[in-house]
Amino acid sequence: MDERRKTPRKYLIIYSRVFHRENGTVIGYLSDLNKLGAMLISDDPQPTGITLPLRFDLPEPHLFGSPRFSLNAKVAWCSPDIDPSFYNIGLEFGELSPTQAKIIEEMMVAYEFRRDSDAQPPIFPTTTP
Repeated sequence: MDERRKTPRKYLIIYSRVFHRENGTVIGYLSDLNKLGAMLISDDPQPTGITLPLRFDLPEPHLFGSPRFSLNAKVAWCSPDIDPSFYNIGLEFGELSPTQAKIIEEMMVAYEFRRDSDAQPPIFPTTTP
């Protein structure tokens, strides 16, 4: 089976909290994202194959028209992070509604970690008294 990702994920500069929608517990923090899935950094492991009801907190609600959105995601994998006190959890999204897909696209554009120098904010000279 080919396990290579077909759609590259966008690494995010803002780690949004991700909650279990039914009991309100924090599952983890969103690390990377695309329209097919995401990776969370978590304090606790999750069993592979389960479907989680998720609620994402959106860092800047005015950009998205809502402070949060919800969707279900299957745990595709879970492994210890480089820091052994955390876990990386790979999620696969099911079918997205047009609203969910739009919010994910907007999050990827607004919060993508850009590695090229042109995407960095301008540096303004400081004045000395």
